[in-house]
Parts: sequence; C-alpha cells; structure tokens
Amino acid sequence: MKEFLKLSFDKHRGKIIGLLCGLIFGIFILALGFWRGLFLTICIAIGYWIGKMYDKEENFLASLIAVLPESIRNKIQ
Repeated sequence: MKEFLKLSFDKHRGKIIGLLCGLIFGIFILALGFWRGLFLTICIAIGYWIGKMYDKEENFLASLIAVLPESIRNKIQ
C-alpha cells in the first residue's frame, strides 16, 4: 500500500496537491462561509509564500517589491 501511494504521488503530484487544496478550501467555505473561507485561504497562501522565501533565504522586501505593480514600486524606491 505504501508503495502504491508513493508511486501515485510521484506520478500525479500536482493533481493530488490540487485535490487536497480544493478539499481544504471547500471545508473552509462550508465551515466559515465564502468570504471568511477565502480570507483564511489567502492568509494561508501568504504564510506559505513567506515561509518558502525564508527556507530559500531570500530577502522578503526584495521579493515583495518584485511582485508589486510598477506604479507602487516607483513610490517605494
């Protein structure tokens, strides 16, 4: 059984992760309502993004500036 799960995850990683994300988002919507569930999902995504940058030892502000629109970047710099 472990081998089957490992092989399935290796072969269909994106599908499985997408399925789990959809399941978790659906549970949030059912439990909290649409807007609260969406807000919680956005907070989780931002936390994941910050944690991923921390793991890679990237500069948070440099990455944030790269994501922002050019009009806002010009005001910051």
